[in-house]
Parts: sequence; structure tokens; C-alpha cells
Amino acid sequence: MFDAARSPRIEAVRQDNVRQAVLNIGEVLAELKDQFPRVTASKIRFLEDKGLIIPQRTSAGYRKYTASDVNRLRFILSVQRDQYLPLKVIKDHLDAVDRGESPAALPGGAPAAPVAVSTDMTEAAELHSRSVSLAELQGITGASEKLVVELLNYGLIESANGLFDANCIRVTKSAVQLSAHGVEPRHLRQFRTAAEREYSLIESIVGNDLRKPEVSARARAAEEAQEISRQCLELHDALVQRAVSQIDR
Repeated sequence: MFDAARSPRIEAVRQDNVRQAVLNIGEVLAELKDQFPRVTASKIRFLEDKGLIIPQRTSAGYRKYTASDVNRLRFILSVQRDQYLPLKVIKDHLDAVDRGESPAALPGGAPAAPVAVSTDMTEAAELHSRSVSLAELQGITGASEKLVVELLNYGLIESANGLFDANCIRVTKSAVQLSAHGVEPRHLRQFRTAAEREYSLIESIVGNDLRKPEVSARARAAEEAQEISRQCLELHDALVQRAVSQIDR
């Protein structure tokens, strides 16, 4: 089994990090709060417990984080949220990179990450996750204003103070592509209904952790919910593909 603590590559990064300014966990949260408003100290410690990040320690045992650690956290949190990947998949990917390997891109099209995430990767993650205006949404997706309005009216996307998040971008892109096949937003309401039913199922499974007061319990619930969601999507795709495969038989 790969021991991250003994990796020469990680040790070299750690030695380089010694020369970097260090942050305490409160300062790390301040760095991340704009992009990840729901991240907590418990969530960061949970990621450490899972071996995805290994911060420095002072002689007294206090955690000290470098800019590289913060960038790595940005990558982990972005991929987990935007690509709906379980932590095990992300950790296996990062472990391979830490060993000096060049693993394939993560599922969902996320690019491979270096040990210390590059500035380009960090900027890409921030661009992907930040909310955009109506004009930006149209520019990114190629959607007409009429299409966006219809998606809003049917509850397929939502606007917060005139801004649209990454999920709105994904929905709008799909709607634009489907419109080329004659599929209109009114036809997509069934997807919203199906999504709400799947979420109800997920909520019933992780509900016990959600009701617990500990923040770490919510972090566990969120990770389990993402894994269940991914499996639901795979099941849905398999069932649709099975039906579609009958067309040319």
C-alpha cells in the first residue's frame, strides 16, 4: 500500500512548502469561503482523515497549511462538487499523481491534478464554479434569452440575484443541444420531477446523519449522497441505453 507520508515526491513538496507562508485553519477557511461558502473546519479535517491532504504540523501539533495545500483543497472540493465524484476516486487519482504517475483525467472530464495544483488549474476551477450573469450564461452556452426564460419558468434553472451557478450552466448547455433535436424546455419537466424523486430517495438514506448536530456527520452525509447520486445516474444511463439499443435490432 502506498504510504503518502513516506513518498519522496511529497517530502520534496513539503520541504519546498517550508519556505512558503503558512496559514492556520481559520485563515484557510477565509481563503475558501467565497468559492466554497459551506466548507468548514470539520470538513477539512475529514479530508485529512481520508488522506487527501496532509498539512504540516508545528512542534505543538497544530496544523499549518501552505498556499499549495489551499490550492489542493480547491481542487478536491471543486471536483467533488462539480463532477459528483466520491472521495475514494479523487484520492486514488491524487495518490497516483503523488507517486509521479500520469493518470487519465478523472471521470466527468476533470483534468489531472499535480501534487500542488497549478495556478491554471485553480483559475479554471474558480471560473467553472463561480456564478455568472445572464449575458455570460448565454455566451458560454449559446442559449437565447427566450430559452433561458423558459428554463427559469419551468424550474429547470434558478437565478440568485440575477446570477447562475455551475449547475445552471450545465442544464442550459444540455437544453441548447437538445433543442437542435426539437426538444423544448416544456419537455424537460419530467427530468426535474425524476431528479426530485431521486433526491427524496437519497435524503431518506442519509437522513440520519443530516439530523445529527455534528458538522462531520453532514460531511459524511454529503459524501454518501454524492456516491448514491453517481450510482443513480449510472443506472439511469444503463436503462436508457438498453432501450435505445433496441432501435437498430
